[in-house]
Amino acid sequence: MAKKSEIADWLDEHQPRFTRMADAIWDRPELQFLEFEASKLQADFLQREGFRISWDIAGISTAFAAEWGSGAPVLAFAGEYDALPGLSQKDQSAPDAIAAGAPGHGCGHNLLGVGCLAAAVALKAWLRRSGHSGTIRYYGCPAEEGGSGKVFMGRAGAFADLDATFNWHPWYLNSAMKGSMLGVNRYYFRFKGKTAHAAADPHSGRSALDALELMNIGVNYLREHVTDDVRLHYSILSGGLAPNVVPDYAESYYYVRAHEPQNLADVCQRVMRIAKGAAMMTDTEVEIVYKSGSTRVLSNETLADLQNDVMRELGGIEFSAEEQAYAAEINRHFGDANVKTLIERYGLPAALAEQPLIGAVLPSADKGLVSPASSDMGDMSWYAPCSMLQTATWASRAAAHSWGVVATGRMSIGHKGMMYAATVMALAAAKLILSPDILERAQAEFQAAIKRNPYICPIPEHVRPPRHAHPLR
Repeated sequence: MAKKSEIADWLDEHQPRFTRMADAIWDRPELQFLEFEASKLQADFLQREGFRISWDIAGISTAFAAEWGSGAPVLAFAGEYDALPGLSQKDQSAPDAIAAGAPGHGCGHNLLGVGCLAAAVALKAWLRRSGHSGTIRYYGCPAEEGGSGKVFMGRAGAFADLDATFNWHPWYLNSAMKGSMLGVNRYYFRFKGKTAHAAADPHSGRSALDALELMNIGVNYLREHVTDDVRLHYSILSGGLAPNVVPDYAESYYYVRAHEPQNLADVCQRVMRIAKGAAMMTDTEVEIVYKSGSTRVLSNETLADLQNDVMRELGGIEFSAEEQAYAAEINRHFGDANVKTLIERYGLPAALAEQPLIGAVLPSADKGLVSPASSDMGDMSWYAPCSMLQTATWASRAAAHSWGVVATGRMSIGHKGMMYAATVMALAAAKLILSPDILERAQAEFQAAIKRNPYICPIPEHVRPPRHAHPLR
């Protein structure tokens, strides 16, 4: 592929700059909408590289856009940097929190964002040397883990002029995604009752906790009567403070997922009716607060094929014996659920799936399949042709959103997967500039898809992202 060695060599030369950044974000994990250090670190880096920075996208203080160049095509790289609560983990292959209850990068977003940033900077360096024209844009996107930052950004018009979008995600293997992911809506259910002495005067109380538990029971019975793609899960955020006090407040936080938007809307209505029924049964009141949501992913097969071609020319990721041993030690703490998924869902040979790290390049085996996870990249994928790349950064048995993922995110395994993703995305983007016919095919595929199913933003207009002053700007 033209310019392969030039871009790949540039990324090899500058790799330490990017791995240091990824490690710095790993060292200071920040939760959704509070990614102050990560966003400032990335924006300052890109500004020094000559990118024009725009902050406060959609009114979110940790959302920014960095742009370099001019004219068509406008190619975007969508980065993320938020961590997950309760997943603190030391830089080692056995579970041990740095600080109990603290956050950690259990989905590898310290790598995800920096990998996209590295691709954008590498492409900019190539454009400047080669004299080709185009606009490169990196988006610093907050709150993918439950906050739907990209949905708010898209609603504010941030993605309206894009020609193509690249994104990647840490994973168990190297493949370009052709499948989809579930849409999701997130709600708080807040029950309000009346306190009383639970022993001496229980008949005077109205238990908000009873209402919450009855709702959960009703939702659990609902699972039998929904389509196979539906996922329902919740956390109890509040349920009372003392057993001898009838609790007057209880709160749950729900994710409701489904693939098709209408099915998702129908299931959400059923869940809300169950909540209201639980309140009626317990003589309490319920407040339903919509938090955020996102839409199913629209994968662009033309761009996926392009990235697959790039990977095949590059070859896979070579992991050392020490890295394989490190991953094997992590795997020892997990079961075989992921291995079974790789074999049964993605068709991997058992011998390959059983390896502690899977560095080979694999075909896009998920066409027509729907992942039960969700991402606000789904919404961004409805603004322009989008390809989500997956590269090997996780031990093959480590569960997503677990300490095992955190453990490979600050060492050579994660670094290799991140830099490999950056190289693939940058080379694919360069190919779109060198071969406009590929971009034309990708856009024709995209236009046909949105004509069949026009995009509708899932978040109601009155819902706004939380406001936090950025202390570092």
